[in-house]
Amino acid sequence: MCGICGKLNFKRSEPVEPELIKDMASALHHRGPDEFGFYNEKKIGLGHARLSIIDLSGGQQPMHNEDKNIWIVFNGEIFNYLELRDELIKKGHTFYTKSDTEVIIHAYEEYGSRCVDYLNGQFAFAIWNKRRNELFLARDRMGIRPLFYTILNNSIIFSSEAKSILLDKQVKREIDNLALDQIFTFWSCIPPRTIFKNILELPPAHYLIVKDGKIKTERYWDMKFPEEDEYADLPEEYYAEKLEELLIDSTRLQLRSDVPVGAYLSGGLDSSITTALIKRYTNSPLKTFSVAFEDKAYDESGYQKSLVKHLNTDHKEVVCKYTDIAKAFPDVIWHTEKPILRTAPAPLYLLSKLVRDSGIKVVLTGEGADEVLAGYDIFKEAKIRRFWAKMPDSKFRPALLRRLYPYLPAMQTQSKFYLEAFFQTGLSELSDEFFSHLPRWNTTAKIKEFFSNDVKGILNTYNSVDELRRTLDTDFSKWDWLSKAQYIESTKLLPGYILSSQGDRMAMANSVEGRFPFLDHRVVEFCCAIPPNMRMKVLKEKYILKKALGKHLPQEIVKRTKQPYMAPDSKSFFGNGSVPDYVEDMLSSKSIKENGYFNPQAVERLVNKCRKNLAIGFKDNMALVGILSMQLVDKIFVKGARHLRVTDCGLKA
Repeated sequence: MCGICGKLNFKRSEPVEPELIKDMASALHHRGPDEFGFYNEKKIGLGHARLSIIDLSGGQQPMHNEDKNIWIVFNGEIFNYLELRDELIKKGHTFYTKSDTEVIIHAYEEYGSRCVDYLNGQFAFAIWNKRRNELFLARDRMGIRPLFYTILNNSIIFSSEAKSILLDKQVKREIDNLALDQIFTFWSCIPPRTIFKNILELPPAHYLIVKDGKIKTERYWDMKFPEEDEYADLPEEYYAEKLEELLIDSTRLQLRSDVPVGAYLSGGLDSSITTALIKRYTNSPLKTFSVAFEDKAYDESGYQKSLVKHLNTDHKEVVCKYTDIAKAFPDVIWHTEKPILRTAPAPLYLLSKLVRDSGIKVVLTGEGADEVLAGYDIFKEAKIRRFWAKMPDSKFRPALLRRLYPYLPAMQTQSKFYLEAFFQTGLSELSDEFFSHLPRWNTTAKIKEFFSNDVKGILNTYNSVDELRRTLDTDFSKWDWLSKAQYIESTKLLPGYILSSQGDRMAMANSVEGRFPFLDHRVVEFCCAIPPNMRMKVLKEKYILKKALGKHLPQEIVKRTKQPYMAPDSKSFFGNGSVPDYVEDMLSSKSIKENGYFNPQAVERLVNKCRKNLAIGFKDNMALVGILSMQLVDKIFVKGARHLRVTDCGLKA
């Protein structure tokens, strides 16, 4: 894993300043602390911050081909690089390193922009083709690795992180209020939009070509499901065996590394399967890591210890307290580079620090299984709501909703009338493509009530759901309801929040690379072909995954109720009597009014509610975290020092 950056001036007469590229790479030091590399030639500059994992002695970047007409900076891993290297050698290509980076160069020489079709991996890279006077940027299929860019004054500036782009003095530091609306609806922006006006994100599974000052962006891959009546009529055993075979191979490939590899162990099904496969099908010595919580409502350490005992791994855990989350939160926002609605990234930030302090650079995790194999409660919720919509007078069907969230005590104690009112959102809109997600988005969108009148005025005619609707593929309407719901979750929330704010950013904050066997594109494509009634059977989530791999785990792990990863929100900042200085400052009426994003009186009422420990439900918690994190984004990135660091902003816990 690494950080990449660069700038291309469209006019030959304007050289790129070497100092800018050095500053941009320096801002990515956490992504690649092992060494820096630079390439400058008149109008092009490339920078690289390296985290050395493959070919430790020979994988320095920027890397070039034999005649130095093609240069690359690369962030990620190509897991099938050995097989691809052999194929390219047979086609006449000559290699001078043993790295996966050089494989991309020769694949590009052989296949041009379609080289991405041959790559099994997680990647963001930039290739400069001197011969063709062309810059080629590409990002992996599922959006595991980030890539941002801006077009400014006849140039393109790109980087792994937006903070690096903001170092160019010509880049204006402005917030995009439409992006803020999207985050306060979907938890993330709709690419290419980001929280920063005019800084864009290359969407997952896209490449971008810059030639003669013209820019072309193209999608090269997408999740595709069969139409409702086109699924193959094959037995469960076939799908279970094939899924197991693919996951074993994916795990085997993702263990390729010249440094030790560890695994995250949450205590849930997905990370347990990943850990069991590493242990069972490789000879790799295994270190595992997990988060435990002081607040028992969020703690899963009992299940974690059960699996550690079952697999006999070398295990370490970090115990996360309220005060730990509050103290880490400004650093978390420095890495997410956008407002977030939950504190869940903070414990993962602390976990990756434990991993790094233990001498591990690479961890495998279970991310992606819930999205591609129908594991989330939102899918079961949508199924019940669909039944209910067909019989709206039924008293039995809405009662099933209590079965969905046994880990949420507040949900269990709510009256029948409250539950029905809550989940009835969008019930009459059964034909809407977004039927599955309307209750979630509606709940999240309620925190927009805290926007200032100025922001509300800007957003007066804007509808983020309509903008999302315009991004849908024409095939989307032909799919069954579960596939539609999974597509939304897999292509929007997964790359925009889970793989970003909770994944890449929290791991790379401590120079740790995350790998995700469930997100091997072969696994994803196969899961799309599994009939929906095998992905979720009645209300049994991830049915085919349990059938395929449950045999490797203790039954208490396989049969346990699905519990999503969460962390304490408002309690982290107000739960111990002593409120951190930066929280008091960021949420003060003076600061809220000066920044202008939120209504000072509404925020003051919310803060007083949190002080008295009366914040209940998702709205209060999401609002508190969302407002605080947006205030931090403004403090750090809009008003902060040009050479960005959290410490430069005077943020003290």
